Amino acid sequence: MARHIFITGGVVSSLGKGLMAASLAALLQARGFRVRIRKFDPYLNVDPGTMSPYQHGEVYVTDDGAETDLDLGHYERFTGVSARQSDNITSGRIYQDIIAKERRGDYLGATVQVIPHVTDAIKNFAMSDTDDLDFVLCEIGGTVGDIEGLPFVEAMRQLRNEMGREQSCFVHVTLVPYIAAAGELKTKPTQHSVRELTGLGIQPDILLCRCDRELPESERRKIALFCNVRREAVIPALDAPNIYAVPLQYHREGLDAEVLHHFGLTSPAPDMARWDEVTDRYEHPEGEVTIGVVGKYVGLPDAYKSLNEALVHGGMANRVKVNIKWIDAELFEKDDAEIAAELEPMHGILVPGGFGERGTEGKIASVRFARERGVPFFGICLGMQMACIEGARSAGIAQASSTEFGPTSEPVVGIITEWMGKDGLEQRAAGGDLGGTMRLGAYQAELSPNSHVASIYGSTTISERHRHRYEVNGSYREALEGDGLIFSGMSPDGLLPEIVERPDHPWFVGVQFHPELKSKPFDPHPLFKGFIAAALQQARLV
Repeated sequence: MARHIFITGGVVSSLGKGLMAASLAALLQARGFRVRIRKFDPYLNVDPGTMSPYQHGEVYVTDDGAETDLDLGHYERFTGVSARQSDNITSGRIYQDIIAKERRGDYLGATVQVIPHVTDAIKNFAMSDTDDLDFVLCEIGGTVGDIEGLPFVEAMRQLRNEMGREQSCFVHVTLVPYIAAAGELKTKPTQHSVRELTGLGIQPDILLCRCDRELPESERRKIALFCNVRREAVIPALDAPNIYAVPLQYHREGLDAEVLHHFGLTSPAPDMARWDEVTDRYEHPEGEVTIGVVGKYVGLPDAYKSLNEALVHGGMANRVKVNIKWIDAELFEKDDAEIAAELEPMHGILVPGGFGERGTEGKIASVRFARERGVPFFGICLGMQMACIEGARSAGIAQASSTEFGPTSEPVVGIITEWMGKDGLEQRAAGGDLGGTMRLGAYQAELSPNSHVASIYGSTTISERHRHRYEVNGSYREALEGDGLIFSGMSPDGLLPEIVERPDHPWFVGVQFHPELKSKPFDPHPLFKGFIAAALQQARLV
C-alpha cells in the first residue's frame, strides 16, 4: 500500500503548500521512489473552470480533460508526472456526487451526513488508484481552522487511524514571522496553529516553518518542545531566490531525510543533478530578452502562472534571462504611434488565452504590429484567433470578428457545437452550461511536413492540451492563406485548425491549444524554446 503524506497549512494562506508538496515529491523521486500528488480544495465550486482568474488564478488542464487548481501545474513541472482528473477534488464535486446518490436512493433510506458519508468520499478519493506508487502526497487547501476545510481534516484523521503511523505522515506548513519592533522571530503563531490542528485530532509529525531569515537553534528547539515534535522535524523554510531552488534548499535542510526517518526507510542519496542544472541555467544566464505579454488578466500574475514559467523555461533552454512585460490589452487600444512606442522595445510579443470581448482590439493591434514590424509573435488559444481575425482584416475582410463577441457578418471565429473527442462525438449547446463544456484535454494534431512548427517539434503528429469553446472557421482558410497566414496544423479529421504560421515572417506562430501546460524546467516546451531563440535573435539585431 502506498504511504500517504498529508500536507496542511496554518496561520495564514499563501505560505506555499503547493510548492512545498511539489518540491518534496521531487526529492522523493530523486531518491528513486514513485510519487503522485493530489489536491483537496474546500470550495463549493465543482471545479475552478467557471471561476474568474482574479479569484483563483489560472485553470490548469490535464491530459484527460479536467479543469483543476493551478497547484497541479507545480506538481507536473517539478515531477514530470502527468496529473489526472483523480488528482484534484473539491467540496463541490464531493457534495454533487453524494446528493446524486441520495436522489437515486443509493443510501437505502439512511440519513446522509458529513460523517461518515462526506468523509468516506474524501478517503476514497485519497486512496483510489495508488497501487503502483510508493508515496501519495495530499495537499489540503486553505488554512487549518477554516470551517469549509474541517471535513477534509477529519477524513485525514480517520485515515491516520486506519492506516497507522507507519503508513502516514502529517506535514504542517506554518509561519514564523519576524517582528521588527522586537527584533526577533516569533514562534507563538506556530504554537497556536499546531494547537488548533491537535484540537482536531491530528498531531503533526513534521513542521515546515516559513521565515524570512535564519531560524535560530534556540527557536527551533522551542518549537519542537511546545509542538511535541523532534527537533530535527522542525524544518526552516526560508525564502528562495527562485522557485526552482526550493528542492535543493529543502534537501539541505533535511526535509526528505526527515520524511524517510518518519517512515523508517533508507535510500541512497538523491540524484540532484537535474535540479543543479536547472538552477545553474536560471541563475547564470548569458544574455536577456524582453517579451511583451498582451493580456487581459495582467493584474494577477497567477492568472498566467504556467505561461510565466514556460517563458522562463524557454529562457533556460537558451541560457538567457526572460524579462516579461505585462501589458493590459484593454488599456492598449491606442493609436498606432502609442502602440509602437509601447512595443518597439520588445524582442517578442505573446498574446495569451482569455475569454470575452474586453481587450480584444488591443490584442489585434499587437498582432498587426508584430506582423508588420517582423517581431517574433506567439499567439496562444484566443491569441491564435486574434491572429486569424487580424489576418482576415489584412486580407480585406474589414468586418472579421468572432461570434464570441456578438453577432457578426464575418465569423472568422465561431462556437463549435460538436467535435470528435477521445470517446467519440461530443456535443454542446450554444446556450448551455459553461462549466466543463469546452473542448478540454489532450487532442492530436497533424502538422504540414514542411512547416516551421514541424521542424520545431521534430514530428508531424503532436498531442497538446485544449481549453476553449470557439474555433477558427475553416471556410476562411483560402482568404487567410492568400494573405500569407498558413494553416500548418489541423485536427486528424482535417476540420479544425490547430496551428497557423507566416512562413515569410522571422517567427510568427499561433496555436489553438495551451503548450505552456506541458513545459517543465528540465524539459522546456519546443515552442517556447523556439520563441525565445527567435527573440534572442531579434535582440541581437536591435
